[in-house]
Amino acid sequence: MHSCFAPLPLPRRNFLGRALLGAGASILSPSFGRADDSAGIVDRDLAAAMGKAELSLQFRGHTADECRAWQDRFQTKLGELMGDSTPPAKWTIVEENRVEFDEYSRLELLLNAEGVPSLPVYLLVPKGLSVGQQTPAVLCVHGHGPFGNDAIVGRREQEGAAEHIAKLNYDYGVQFAKRGYVVAAPCMIPFGRRVDSAAYRGNDPCAVTFVRMQALGQLPITANVRDLRWSIDLLQSRPEVNDDAIGCAGLSYGGRMTMMVSAIDKRVRVAAVSGALNLMQERMTLRHSCGSQIVPGLLKYGDYSEIGSLIAPRPCVWETGSKDSLIVPKWDEVFRGRLRRVYEAMGAGSNLHFDRFEGGHEWSGRIAFPLFDEVLKS
Repeated sequence: MHSCFAPLPLPRRNFLGRALLGAGASILSPSFGRADDSAGIVDRDLAAAMGKAELSLQFRGHTADECRAWQDRFQTKLGELMGDSTPPAKWTIVEENRVEFDEYSRLELLLNAEGVPSLPVYLLVPKGLSVGQQTPAVLCVHGHGPFGNDAIVGRREQEGAAEHIAKLNYDYGVQFAKRGYVVAAPCMIPFGRRVDSAAYRGNDPCAVTFVRMQALGQLPITANVRDLRWSIDLLQSRPEVNDDAIGCAGLSYGGRMTMMVSAIDKRVRVAAVSGALNLMQERMTLRHSCGSQIVPGLLKYGDYSEIGSLIAPRPCVWETGSKDSLIVPKWDEVFRGRLRRVYEAMGAGSNLHFDRFEGGHEWSGRIAFPLFDEVLKS
């Protein structure tokens, strides 16, 4: 699977890691380059700055009241950093294609609204629903890779798609549909049919898109959260969907965006974040991270762990494969520790789940599927 998490090509690097749960101390003491090099090497200087990131709004309380007050403060600050992610109020739907399978129908939709780019969305609708029957729904989010949201709904026509899906257990949209859920699988930017990869001539579309949108005062991560929230609107507009029973699941960048939209939009009642238990502080220090995941200024106030903590007290499972090279030991425990503190302060420790399965950077579902059934079908 293509990832924007590529190791930095720096010679003789070594990192001394200390897993600290609080702010105000450097987790990493990076050392790059020659011992006698007094010049300001930008990679070294930035790595040192990352290790000293302020994280001034980290939760340090103990009670549920303190935690709710902290969530309000951090949610407000996150909104200031990201900007508005509200989906369009009025929109139309074009049905581009429909394919019938034994257990579900697959609709190819295009959502159109004035002032925003059109949004391609797959909708999977289980068969066998009686007239007037409503069923839960899941927003399924794709990650990096050449196939975008096609992989989520099991499309194997393109060369290499079948192997890609098999390796990552990537068709979890189909798996949810077969369990009786209506599934929305939108295509995010810059992926799938929403990007012309060849035009970038080997450059990372995530990085280029980030720079271009910044010039317009926009962010890819905010645009994608808007489109995910728009997809929730689509689900709630469907007559066969119980609009109070919606979950969200995603792998890799899809896991990151599952975390983001679940933190921001309380309509998500349960979430499964797979292959994304890593921190911006770690990613930007140890390796390159993609522009589609960047919230400018975040490390002044918190990290991905604080965003993930906004999901509390709602149920959430965080999946990590034992052989996933993108999950860095010690740093993952920093993340888990911060999540635990928030959930426990809110008296919701039983709603926080960690699926540590045998495998690589892939979808598990071992805990997620029964958890979604328990929360959304009861």
